[in-house]
Amino acid sequence: MTADTARPGGRAILDGVESRSPSPVFVGRAAELAELSAGLGRARAGVPQAFVIGGEAGIGKTRLVEEFLTRARAEGAVTATGACVELSAGALPFAPVSAVLRALHRRLGRAVARAAAGHEAELAGLLPELGTAGRTAGEPQDRARWHELITRLLERLAAARPLVVTIEDLHWSDGSTRDLLGYLFRSVHHGTRLLVLATYRTDDLHSRHPLRPYLAGLDRLRTVRRTELRPFTSAEVAAQLTGLTGAAPAPELLSGIHARSEGNPFFVEELTAAGQGTGLSRTLRDLLLVRVEAQPDAVQDVLRAVAAGGHRVEHRVLAAAVPRPESELLTALRTAVGAHLLAPTGEGDGYRFRHPLLREAVLDDLLPGERARLNRRFAEALERHGDLVPEDERAARLAGHWYHAGDRAKALPAVLAAADRARHRHAYAEQLRLLERALGLWDGVPPAVLAGLRPGGRTGGHPGAGPGPRPASLVDLLAEATGAAALAGRPDRALTLSGRALRLIDERHEPLRAAWFWAQRARVREGFGRSEGHAELDRARDLVRGLPPSLVHAQVMALAAARLLAERPGPELFETAERAAALARLVGGESVELDARITLARLRADAGETAEGLAELSAVRDRILARGEVGLLGRCLVGQVSTLGLAGQFSHVAELSAEALGLADRYGLADTRGRLAAAHANALVQLGRWQEADAALAAAGERAHAVHPRVAALLVAGHLAVLRGDLAAARAASADIRGEIRTPDPRPAFVIELARLDVATAAAEGRTEAAREAFARAASGTFPPFSSPQVWGLLLAAADAEAAARGRPAAAPGRAAALARIRQTMKVRPRKPPTWSAHALFVEALLLRAEGRDAPAQWAGAVTAFERLGLPHQLAAARLSWAEALLGGPAGRTAARAEDRDQAAELLRSARATAAALGAEPLGARARKAAARACIDLAGPGVLMPAAARDPFGLTRREREVLALVAAGRSNRQIGEELSISQKTASVHVSNILAKLAVPGRVEAAALARRLKLVPAG
Repeated sequence: MTADTARPGGRAILDGVESRSPSPVFVGRAAELAELSAGLGRARAGVPQAFVIGGEAGIGKTRLVEEFLTRARAEGAVTATGACVELSAGALPFAPVSAVLRALHRRLGRAVARAAAGHEAELAGLLPELGTAGRTAGEPQDRARWHELITRLLERLAAARPLVVTIEDLHWSDGSTRDLLGYLFRSVHHGTRLLVLATYRTDDLHSRHPLRPYLAGLDRLRTVRRTELRPFTSAEVAAQLTGLTGAAPAPELLSGIHARSEGNPFFVEELTAAGQGTGLSRTLRDLLLVRVEAQPDAVQDVLRAVAAGGHRVEHRVLAAAVPRPESELLTALRTAVGAHLLAPTGEGDGYRFRHPLLREAVLDDLLPGERARLNRRFAEALERHGDLVPEDERAARLAGHWYHAGDRAKALPAVLAAADRARHRHAYAEQLRLLERALGLWDGVPPAVLAGLRPGGRTGGHPGAGPGPRPASLVDLLAEATGAAALAGRPDRALTLSGRALRLIDERHEPLRAAWFWAQRARVREGFGRSEGHAELDRARDLVRGLPPSLVHAQVMALAAARLLAERPGPELFETAERAAALARLVGGESVELDARITLARLRADAGETAEGLAELSAVRDRILARGEVGLLGRCLVGQVSTLGLAGQFSHVAELSAEALGLADRYGLADTRGRLAAAHANALVQLGRWQEADAALAAAGERAHAVHPRVAALLVAGHLAVLRGDLAAARAASADIRGEIRTPDPRPAFVIELARLDVATAAAEGRTEAAREAFARAASGTFPPFSSPQVWGLLLAAADAEAAARGRPAAAPGRAAALARIRQTMKVRPRKPPTWSAHALFVEALLLRAEGRDAPAQWAGAVTAFERLGLPHQLAAARLSWAEALLGGPAGRTAARAEDRDQAAELLRSARATAAALGAEPLGARARKAAARACIDLAGPGVLMPAAARDPFGLTRREREVLALVAAGRSNRQIGEELSISQKTASVHVSNILAKLAVPGRVEAAALARRLKLVPAG
């Protein structure tokens, strides 16, 4: 969707602007276009239609109309358009009607002449092509007669074909045109295939505009549908930018353009043309200023003051800052509001520009001296009257006004006070912006002012220059800015700022200060995925070694423990974390102690004490929130989610990660959002909620600014692609991951997960040798502690590859060695959590299959294990493998025993149903192949039920029997005894019934069965 385009004849705000190529893609307005298309359908059926569409300049009215008219013509309709024209001496009477009639004459020729037969002289004033005018358009003797003639002319033209008449720019219409349209809306006969469409600009309708009462009258007509186009959403702006530039916009660019344009499509185009949305093009600035410059001088002066006052200005503030009598000020404001340049604020206590770009244009037009003078007036007014604005806004507004006034001595203290208040609100991006502004002011501030400043905020252990109060230094300011950049998700800025500080510090005389900055660099560099910050952390440890206990020393030790936990867990990890906690307690640094407690809690959970570790992490989180230690909150949230994932509690992961994402959004933790979004997506994949996972992965991609969150999301996306059978996407994800991880020794979890993705992809493509090589590379060393979840996934992928290759002679030579390697890796893997033990059973069954020793009992055990976990794809895969084993293996004979065959059929149906629900095409294809080989009908047994007894859920005869027993309160064991089937087969039937009925449990299934009479009453 693009803005209304310029036309000759006067388009006011859009007149004379240079023409730009509109977006080649029609964006948004689907509902409006559908409503117009439906109206055309009704008109084609002989029910006349009328639509009136409003919206601000540039909102896309013309593009919507053009798109609709193009489709209408493609469907056989005749279209004609006329536009109202603004002239300095007044509007031209009937100008759009005359344009419509001329367009119809060009398209239909003789048909128009026949429709006007007998009234040519009367109509020639509007359509000279009919002959000599007997009456002119400007001097009709009987206006009502003219209305009747034009209406009947259009009715005759619309009798044989749909006719669409469009009148644009009603805000410039003359009274005659409005009267004619009103008559037309009320008087067109039923059976006429006519659709009338009119547009107008809402921002041109001042309080006394004649179109206002006219529109109110139209609202009372049932035959007229009126709508107002809304601004574009962020997603629609993204689509428009993609169409304009040929590439999806970066999140920062999209956010900036959407905010500045407020979703106005024309402004989006102009901002993009101005250089990726970084400024105002000359065209756009001139366009916006046209209406400002048309106002009296007093109004322009007030508009400049409001622009300098901020995004909104309270009336009391404006009155205090603008030296004008109250009556003159009110008159100017009323004029500006009536001209749609200003609008009252939502609270009703002040004013704002109707569009932020209009304020930008006015500000850009100010001379430097004008802007400084206006800002000084506002700053002095705020200082004189402390109650003019809310207390929580006063610091920020004073900082902005003194800064733009050019008074450094006043601006620096005000900016620092505003930054400290932003930190208290957890607005770290705003805090960073203010602190960087303070850095720019620092050198020009008199020494006497600097001497009065004190260090503000907390910097997580940044040491002072000595005991007692002291003046703030440039290094203090850089420490504050470094911390804010890290919390705002700007590691690049944190590295730049800390590097500048280290150049100012003499490490021999201030080792603790230097160590603090090196530790911050180590922490933020982790997100780049390059050196991982090892050199920086080593430097910090060297600087504190041998010094007396200190808060910085404790912080460095806590950071070292956290790094070991993530990358190189070993015997020294617990000792390092304990030492960090002890040091923190000794020096009274609770925030550092909380950091160490997070590491210790995760160690405890990884050692098998999951509940205890989670309880400790929950307690730490509560304490972090109570203290406001937001810098630690992200690590604690990620630790909670990771610990639950380690234990395979994916339903809890989904719940907790959603809650944690809310906290991360609330406190502006940019890097944490990406990590949590990836964990949330993985949990949804495991739980079979794949469509939700797609949305979560898209969010993770938008939120992940650092390398590690991006890699985590790519891994989830790659695994999901394999499950869906989209191997091209899986290969692309693997390539992207390798492009992101450039270090020789990235995180072990990533290495293992990437190997699993490579093994699964190669196996799905039938490249058994490549799968073996990928597994051998990953298993060539020793897997680090705390990597069991990833290792079990890798083992499952490797064993599955071997089982799938059983029937391929080419894969036989290396099979024995590959199986031995898998078994050797399994030996030392812990199996305590239920998820790991279920995976172990699955792997063992796959290995037996790979050796040609398929064991139905082994598969039955795997199915039982997965039934407790709520992991639908794994359970369906286990059931499918069990069915194949009962039928003699994936490539074997069909089972001889009828009971085995019946049980296999139910297992195959259950697996197929799950695969269809998930969209797991490889699993579904395998189930269909096994069923075809065994001549099993996956739709159900061959005996058809009577039509009267069929249900809408597709239950088989056996399932209805089982459902009747479920409704009678029987257990699986009792159902098996009554129907002479095994308990496990009964369980499969019950699971299949719950899936088909889409209910969570047996109680709900029984209630639904009774209500719908799916089972006999009683």
